[in-house]
Amino acid sequence: MELRVLRYFLAVAREGSITGAANYLHLTQPTLSRQIRDLEEELGRPLLHRENHRITLTPEGMLLRRRAEEIVAMADKTQAEFSALEHSVSGDIYLGGGETQAIRPIAKILKQLREDYPGIRYHLFSGNAADVTERLDKGLLDFGILIQPADLSRYNHLTLPAKDLWGVLLPKSDPLAAKEAFQKEDLRDLPLICSRQAIAPNHAGNEFADWFGEDFQSLNIVTTFNLVYNAAMLVEARVGYAITIDKLADTGPDSPLCFRPLSPRLESGLDLIWKKYQVFSPAAQLFLERLEDAVSAKQ
Repeated sequence: MELRVLRYFLAVAREGSITGAANYLHLTQPTLSRQIRDLEEELGRPLLHRENHRITLTPEGMLLRRRAEEIVAMADKTQAEFSALEHSVSGDIYLGGGETQAIRPIAKILKQLREDYPGIRYHLFSGNAADVTERLDKGLLDFGILIQPADLSRYNHLTLPAKDLWGVLLPKSDPLAAKEAFQKEDLRDLPLICSRQAIAPNHAGNEFADWFGEDFQSLNIVTTFNLVYNAAMLVEARVGYAITIDKLADTGPDSPLCFRPLSPRLESGLDLIWKKYQVFSPAAQLFLERLEDAVSAKQ
């Protein structure tokens, strides 16, 4: 498979028609159709359903689209890294992680780098630990931020000088908002909205499950989420009480929501991770060195 043909296929999948994709690619329709049919013959599977001047993807086509997006993204990233070698320090840094306050000290490093080297650009990806490590393993990210506990055996890592505080997000008008903190007995019968990070089985440990104890399996979890913005909307609609990290949802004076910590206090550390034997672009290497210096200064 040629990278050029994969780009053609992605254009067809995006545009939903051979004609639209041909116009976008500045190709003739017969030329593009022939390229796609050659790709189907090479793979031995139909990739498109062709009907009434509109195309949809077959299951094989949907699989190829996912793989082609990864291949093209990796090729573009590699090309950008080699282009950056021609300059002093420039290029792209790809960083992924969940919603966390740890991004604040990292943001300061990113700002300083941009001031010193305006040619550096940043690409942020938000997702849970599984999303981040998958993209890291495929070479689509330079670095990931994971909430502890996490399996770090396959990665190099740097423990960040920050911790996330776990608690309950609830409406200010709720009678339970009078509590200063929530104990496990308070949560046992409540409808809960939980991050998948908090309830996922993990051989490295699950701090929330350990905190709750033997009754964890009997919790009334009505909704799960991976990013807190939409979960906060459900809390506001009184679907349930969200188990989440402090300072991610708006709980300011004009917000209808408030946050109450768990008691005993539950905090999670954070690690910046990258692949072992990773060869960084100059920009990514400089970012790591700056962050290591900042972490050392706080110890």
